[in-house]
Order: sequence, then C-alpha cells, then structure tokens
Amino acid sequence: MFLRSHLSFISHILTITLVCTAVFGSLLLLPTPVDATDSQLSTHLHSHEYHSSSHASATITHDRTSVPTSSSFSAHNTVEGNTTSRGTTACTYPLTVTDATGTTVTIASDPDRVVTLNPSAAQTMWEIGAQAEVVGVSQYASYLDGAARKQNVSGAGGPSVERVLTTTPDLVLVPNSTHSASTDRIAQLRAQGVPMVVFSQANSLTAVVDKTKRIGRLTGNCAAGDARATELQQSLNRIQRVTADIKRPVGVNVFYGYTAGNNTFINDIIETGGLENGAANAGLSGFVPITDESVVAIDPTWVVVPTSAPLPQTPAYNSTTAYQNNNIIRVKTEHIQQPAPRAIYAVETILQATHPTAYNEYRQRETTASLSDPSFNESSNPNASQTTAGHTRSPPASTTTTTTVTRANSPGFAIVHALFTMGIALGARIILSRHWFSPCPEWLKFPGIETF
Repeated sequence: MFLRSHLSFISHILTITLVCTAVFGSLLLLPTPVDATDSQLSTHLHSHEYHSSSHASATITHDRTSVPTSSSFSAHNTVEGNTTSRGTTACTYPLTVTDATGTTVTIASDPDRVVTLNPSAAQTMWEIGAQAEVVGVSQYASYLDGAARKQNVSGAGGPSVERVLTTTPDLVLVPNSTHSASTDRIAQLRAQGVPMVVFSQANSLTAVVDKTKRIGRLTGNCAAGDARATELQQSLNRIQRVTADIKRPVGVNVFYGYTAGNNTFINDIIETGGLENGAANAGLSGFVPITDESVVAIDPTWVVVPTSAPLPQTPAYNSTTAYQNNNIIRVKTEHIQQPAPRAIYAVETILQATHPTAYNEYRQRETTASLSDPSFNESSNPNASQTTAGHTRSPPASTTTTTTVTRANSPGFAIVHALFTMGIALGARIILSRHWFSPCPEWLKFPGIETF
C-alpha cells in the first residue's frame, strides 16, 4: 500500500512535469516577427506579336551581364531622371524621345492614362506595378489580372482608332508589328495629337531587359522599371552561371508551322534555357516557316511548343529523337511569345526540363538572393501595387514542383511538439496506472488536468 501511494505520487509529478514542458516548449516555439511565408505568384496565358492574329503564341527568356541602353529610341532631354538618396531613379518631365520610326515624341508630364497596343507592353506595366495607369489594352492582353476591366482597343485587323481615342490617353505604347501592319491607323492617332512611342522589334533577352527599363521611364515609373529590369537581369545572370559548362542538346521551337531562328528573342530563350537552337544552326533567321525536311535534318532532341499551339503530328516530327523520347516541352504562350519580363519563366521551364540539376542550383541561388537582400521583396517598391513575377515565384507551371518545408520555429511545429509531449505524459500515466496501482476508469473517461 505504501509502495502504491508513492508510485501514484511519482506518476502525478511526472505527468505534471511533462505537461508543463509541453506548454512552455510550445510558447518558446511560436513564430517570431522574422518568420515569413513565401508568396506564390500565379501566371496565365497568351499570344504572339510577330504574326497575324490567326497564329498562336509561346513563351521564353534570357541572360546578360548588364542592362543595355535602348536602341528603340533615344532621349533628348538633358536630365532623364534624378537619383534619390536610396539609389533609385525618379522620372523627370518633359521627356523627349525618338522612337523606332524616327519620330520625335515629347511627353509633357507623367502620364496617368496609358494605352498598350501589344500584350508585352501591357505585361510589362503589370510587372512594374503600374497596371492602374493602364486604361486600354489589346485583346491579347486578356490573360492579365484585371485586364477585363480595361478598355479593349482592338478592332478588325488591328487597333481601333475610335476606341483608343475614347480612353483619352496621355501615352500610347505601340509594338513594331502593330505599326507595320497598321501604319495608317497610327498616323490617324498621331494626327489627333496623341503621344505615341513605337518600339523596335525585340531580338534578344537583352532587349527585353532594356524594354522593361524604358517603359518604366516613359510612363513615370522609373524606379519600378529599373528595379524589375535589374531583377530580371540578375536572374538571367544566375542562369548563365549555372549553365556555363553544361552540354547543350539540340532543340527547336515550333508553333503553327513556324519556328524562331537567329535574331529573335525566342532564340535567346532557347539558348539561355540550356539548348542549342537547331533552327538557328540550320541557318534560319527571324520567325519563318519550318519544313518537314528541315525538321528531319535538324533531328531535335527537344521540341518546345507554346501551350496555345497544337503539337505537330507528321511523320517528320514523329521520326525525331525528341518525339521518340517524348522530349516535348510545353511553355505558356504569354511567357515564350511575348518579349516581356515573364519570359524568364520560359527560360526556367526549358532549363528545368533539360537540365534539372542546373535548374535546382539556379533556384537555390534565387532563394539565397531573395533571403539576403531585403530590397528583393516587392514591398520595398512604393510604385508597385502587387507582387511581380520575379520577386517570389513558384517553379514553372508546365513542370510544377511542389516542396513542403516545415520550419522548427513555425506554428505547426509548436503544435506537434505540444501534442507529442502531452502524449508521452498521458502514456506514462496509463502505464503507471495499469501496472502499479488500481485502474483509473474515471481518468480514461475524462482526461482533464484535474484528474492528475
């Protein structure tokens, strides 16, 4: 009896001790203010800018060591921007530029109402957090979040002059392809005194970086444009470093019977993603049709196709190494077909499929950079109203990888710790109850603290 009472006392002390350990241990493991949840950025779909609307689109991106100066237009004002104490650039007006057509355009003040006649310019405005300033978009920009609330300025066979004028724009951004196909409509808009800047055709990822910076400058978002361009360039630089010594298999990009050869930004995307562009190697340049004979001669190891385009099904394609090994890479159209910041996703998608080890190293470098640089987070950009594609992003959608990480100082870990410790306490109490003193059915019916 004496032994039983002492064992009962010991079991009470043991149980109380373990419960206290669980409670106080859990409090110590609650998350601190430095904890953060990685945000995920979802992206959507879209179209090609260098062919008629009957053709579909793809996606791609690249890498350079410095942000180049623009070749699309030159600025004539003596001061393009002022550097603030934080190192960012503030836009200054009036701003006078010469666009790709040789036309001198003066932007009198910071534009608040911007119309984009191509999806890449619209995407760039979204990426620098300036979508609120956009009042008109083309039908091919519908994939952008909130674009449905903007005026659709597309008309039959090109931009609608009436719809553009209805938006009373301060500035209209015009792609080279739209100008070439609708010279008369652009002339009509200019005759109405609407400031319009025509861009040259982007033929590299360097041009994409440059265009991002220039759109920021034109629209009064210099700091945001510079920041996004710099971030894009840094991501491309990291990819270049991890792919410096890899062996590059031959790939080819196809969409609706066309391919991307030399002097295209898609060629740059393919090569940056770790492939050799078979079309460029075959002497093809620009966006041109690709014949079955060329496909057989190239015999690509990988075939890259935008999500909006059908997969070619001919004996020529079926005979290739790519088809024989199911080496088909589907890339979102708005990533590979539009020379805009999200082209980085196209590069990532190709890299992940063709060189997974290099891709993982690149993602690790991206993560390390985002954790070590406070300015990497979008919240540091006062001009941005949403997280941009490059700041915190998930792996490419076409080859999705989901990783779950449990941190030792996360709320989930604290709860697990508490339950585990209390489980030990309850288990010990049951064992002691059953083996050294009389059973405790009341405790089993109601396992409350007071029963200890």
